[in-house]
Amino acid sequence: MRTYSAAFFSILLLAGLVFTGLLVGPLAIAPGEVATALWHGLTGTPAPGDAVILQLRLPRVLAAVIVGAALAGSGAAFQQLFRNPLVSPDILGVSTGAALGAALALVAGAGGGSVEAAAFAGGLGAVALVCAIAGAVRSHDRVLVLVLTGVVVGALLGAGIALLKLLADPYRDLPALTFWLLGSLAGAEPRSVGIAAVAAATGLAALWSVRGRLDVLALGDDEARALGVNVRAIRAVAITGATLATAATVSLAGVIGWVGLLVPHAARGLAGPHFARLLPVAALLGAGFLLAVDTVARAVTDTEVPLGVLTAVLGAPLFLWLLARGRGTA
Repeated sequence: MRTYSAAFFSILLLAGLVFTGLLVGPLAIAPGEVATALWHGLTGTPAPGDAVILQLRLPRVLAAVIVGAALAGSGAAFQQLFRNPLVSPDILGVSTGAALGAALALVAGAGGGSVEAAAFAGGLGAVALVCAIAGAVRSHDRVLVLVLTGVVVGALLGAGIALLKLLADPYRDLPALTFWLLGSLAGAEPRSVGIAAVAAATGLAALWSVRGRLDVLALGDDEARALGVNVRAIRAVAITGATLATAATVSLAGVIGWVGLLVPHAARGLAGPHFARLLPVAALLGAGFLLAVDTVARAVTDTEVPLGVLTAVLGAPLFLWLLARGRGTA
């Protein structure tokens, strides 16, 4: 009953935030106009006046929902997998690798969807490198080796990003690179949103497929093996799914922190620690949280505030509040 109540609350909250996100913007739009435009879009009879909602605001709202859900779901999976409530989706270097891929594409002057494709490939490549190095290191504690390898590879890739920023053209490439690294949904368009949605949904579906065995894996590798769980296979599926979802978000919106770290804690306080209950609530709350942040980013000032800045400003005090209430390790 507790899980159903949390999920129902999260769905209602997300629905209200979606409608608010469609209303808010430089151009004032009445609620009736939003409802009419959505109906026209569903029936395939859009009017010229629906363009602002259907072509500009709706893709951005959907992008916020996709990115927030994927980051929160991936964060919940990594925290369960590594048995550490301080783990975030970029623990294996996926965000840094995606950022390096995008930075290379931007400095090379790539256009169209090349930046998103390079970011996606960079994120997957970074995690593949981490897993290859960790697999070559013989150690009893494979979780610790994975985490430490991710930190090292992430630091190395971060140095590559810093070097690219130093070498980038300060007038042509550096502003776009800096703004992309801060995170934004300003460039969301239907095609890129659709691709990211498919990748994120595939990653979250992979996590859902191993939901029960992730709970067993949280007991420890030896206990999981004693209960008949193929530890290596389940860990591979979880890492692949979470990496795919995270890489999709970074390719769409840039680097956005705190969502994958903060939201799973709040979801755990509402739904409990079992991953089958935690994952859907975390995804719904993550979607609502990032959508609310993006709405604020568009509404507060004339100049859009980068999402990475706002999530850090909001996330740090909220995380401390959750820790103070004793839910950080629920």
